[in-house]
Amino acid sequence: MDRRKLVYYLLLNVFISATVTGGILFWYDRNYRAVSQPAIQQVVSGDTEPVSTLNPQTDVAVKISSVVGAGTLGSEIVVVKFEGEGQLDLASWQLKDEDGNTFKFPKLTLYPNGAVQIHTVTGTDTVIDLYWGIGEAVWSSGENARLFDAQGNLRAVYRVP
Repeated sequence: MDRRKLVYYLLLNVFISATVTGGILFWYDRNYRAVSQPAIQQVVSGDTEPVSTLNPQTDVAVKISSVVGAGTLGSEIVVVKFEGEGQLDLASWQLKDEDGNTFKFPKLTLYPNGAVQIHTVTGTDTVIDLYWGIGEAVWSSGENARLFDAQGNLRAVYRVP
């Protein structure tokens, strides 16, 4: 085998290995890296003083299951999942970051084990994909993504990996 073919073979091998590894990490982060918290403290408008503690056994069973692609505008996605019974109306709920960026949910209903993806970029909303329409990346590693209900109560927190 001459050197030129060997170099092409090695480059192809590196590309395929990187693609497979990236795909597996993306799938793992999206499906298994959720952070579960036994209790959530409500924070009012950036103040770090706890206002109240929510009890997950009596509160709505909704969570932010993952934040994918943090820091990369084209691939940033937040996944919100409903794990309760019946239906969950997300109209006027809000997703916030620590810098004051706020996404307000349109009229949308989640059913048991249903999920919706919130993309940072601009796009056309569907029943499973919502688009924030911001022209720059919102999420960064170590930041908390917070989900508030229509009354302003904190319902879920996810620390971006």
